[in-house]
Amino acid sequence: MDIKNQVEFQILDETEDFLAVDKPAGLLVHPTKPGGPRTLWNELCELLGYELATGGQVSIVNRLDRETSGVLLVAKNAQAARAAGIAMQRGAIRKEYVALVFGWPEWDEQRVEGPILRLGEIGPSSVWLERTVHPHGAPAVTRFRVERRLSLPQDRRFSVLTAWPQTGRTHQIRVHLASAGFPLLGDKIYARGNHHYLDFIDRGWSEEIAAELWLPRHALHSAKLFLDLCGRKFVWTSGLPADLSALIGDAPGVVAEQAGAKTAGATPTASSATTHSS
Repeated sequence: MDIKNQVEFQILDETEDFLAVDKPAGLLVHPTKPGGPRTLWNELCELLGYELATGGQVSIVNRLDRETSGVLLVAKNAQAARAAGIAMQRGAIRKEYVALVFGWPEWDEQRVEGPILRLGEIGPSSVWLERTVHPHGAPAVTRFRVERRLSLPQDRRFSVLTAWPQTGRTHQIRVHLASAGFPLLGDKIYARGNHHYLDFIDRGWSEEIAAELWLPRHALHSAKLFLDLCGRKFVWTSGLPADLSALIGDAPGVVAEQAGAKTAGATPTASSATTHSS
């Protein structure tokens, strides 16, 4: 299992039209307010300064939440951005995630169909971003497969899953896992009450939150991204980051690993990756 210390984002690959980035957990993708924290978009604008000066642009193709790590695709010009948008609508962009969840699912594979909307649209919500499964929501489908069922001391059970979202709703994988009864480790909104999110905003990470959620970020990693563009096929991969690998390494007792399944997180890292920092 590949273990990386993701302090700064990495460039996995670059073509004439696209840049594949390995985003670390905690790095915000887009600016949210003037004078806010550093973002991936700001740093990409600096990195692609020449392209921007000669008519290019920086367009994020696949959204990743701030705490989600892994492969993120960037279009470097308007034509590529349009082509990627059409490919997304056609299903020619496919994404594969690794998720660490509380508990041991009784199923090995599951397809979750659950429309998603913002919780505040149907009732009170103390967290504006919070989503929920609801019949009036936008259609959303995710496929899951259990790769490993593990246990930490004090019978703290968790599982390693592979997730393939078939649609692209906000917080989709997180919401679908929570609705299935197996929320992500570290998920401050959907795991064990959204009060953890509010407490974290007010006071930061604490021993009380750690005891409930185990990890300071939600355990979701964008491991692979597939793109089929006009007959040209691309695959970008990102190895499992150090924090998730370490947790799996602390749970040596593999219980009921799915027969014939690949070990989650065993995807190779692009050998040509270069590190960028600013």
